Amino acid sequence: MIGAVSAAVAVGLGAIGAHGLEGWLERTFEPAAASARLENWQTAAQYQRFHALGMVVVGLLLQRSTSKWIHAAGWLMLLGTALFSGLLYVYAVSPAKWMGPIFPIGGFSFIVAWLLLGIGAFTQAKPS
Repeated sequence: MIGAVSAAVAVGLGAIGAHGLEGWLERTFEPAAASARLENWQTAAQYQRFHALGMVVVGLLLQRSTSKWIHAAGWLMLLGTALFSGLLYVYAVSPAKWMGPIFPIGGFSFIVAWLLLGIGAFTQAKPS
């Protein structure tokens, strides 16, 4: 459920970025900064969509498994979505720069999540 909701939000935010945000950014920031911020917004949406699908996969796998690795992978994907995509959305539309050091934590969460998902899928018991 969390993955599906995250995917829906990502599509909506991606659409805002594609159809309405550019003009506001151009009025609010210098042209080069506006372009970079729009790119940041689209990157956030892209990563959120990708990891929303990952969370859906985690949910499906957890219907057949109680793997702690797969469970942890889902939570790390959610954390990564909040810290990377969520803060990147905020960064794209605000002058705040304090978020920069937090983005790598979100990215690292994504990497670890995929590794844990792989471990969980490899080590889970095979159905008989």
